[in-house]
Amino acid sequence: MPAIISISNLTKTYASGLQALKNVNLEIRKGEIFALLGPNGAGKTTLISIICGIVTPSTGTVHVGGHDILREYRAARSMIGLVPQELYTDMFETVWATVNFSRGLFGRAPAPQHIEKVLRELSLWEKRDDKIMTLSGGMKRRVLIAKALSHAPEVLFLDEPTAGVDVELRRDMWGLVRRLRDSGTTIILTTHYIDEAEEMADRIGVINKGELIVVEEKAELMKKLGKKQLTLHLHEPMKAIPAELGTWRLALKSEGTELEYTFDAEQDTGIPSLLRRLSELGIGFRDLQTQQSSLEDIFVGLVRKNATSERP
Repeated sequence: MPAIISISNLTKTYASGLQALKNVNLEIRKGEIFALLGPNGAGKTTLISIICGIVTPSTGTVHVGGHDILREYRAARSMIGLVPQELYTDMFETVWATVNFSRGLFGRAPAPQHIEKVLRELSLWEKRDDKIMTLSGGMKRRVLIAKALSHAPEVLFLDEPTAGVDVELRRDMWGLVRRLRDSGTTIILTTHYIDEAEEMADRIGVINKGELIVVEEKAELMKKLGKKQLTLHLHEPMKAIPAELGTWRLALKSEGTELEYTFDAEQDTGIPSLLRRLSELGIGFRDLQTQQSSLEDIFVGLVRKNATSERP
């Protein structure tokens, strides 16, 4: 799949001296959902703001659909829809007027049928004549999404789109994002909800302290960096792990009633030999279960590892 966004050697240092981005290189493919994860202050919003032409980079280049964001600003920006974190829009306008006006800002001809389609998909059609100020917080966020989609962009940025919204809107959002991806729209998603990225993304990028520390297919990332755990529910509690079991990475849990073994899913698990050794030692168990680490576990581990490696 060809890249619709190409970022090369991108840096951003603010006047205060804060280096928000450090030599970022990234290609985002046409028609994929790319989730950008990172703790607060990691550089997510700065990166999005540069691609969208809101912030000027210090060095490096960004191309959107082959257009340089600095030299061909209008062409690049017309391909992009942005749903920001902040709920700001003209509170005294109606839903229809504000969404229709957004389309006009991009020089697009009026398209009532397209605006109606967007409003219906976002459950805003019945609110089209209501003033923004009368809407709930969730409905206002839907209006921001409608504004971003008003000019039918090829790339849609969702910056924390479901922060502070109800479960119903999150589900609606997920459904809309999938439909947009299926129609060929490229989605770049930043989120604090790791389960959202795990549910939605095709690829994952993790940014920390201005550096992209990993970019990987979601399934491959979870396969390479994920851990599995085998939990054995023992017949009799253990006070300590016998020295004869030192070959395996074991831990006692639940006051000695559970023996937990952590292993890499890609490597030889060592489970058969562990079970044989337990039998030889007369350690019985009544049940066992396995658990795969989640994307959240992987994310926390990557950020912690990155922070540790930077210490002098």
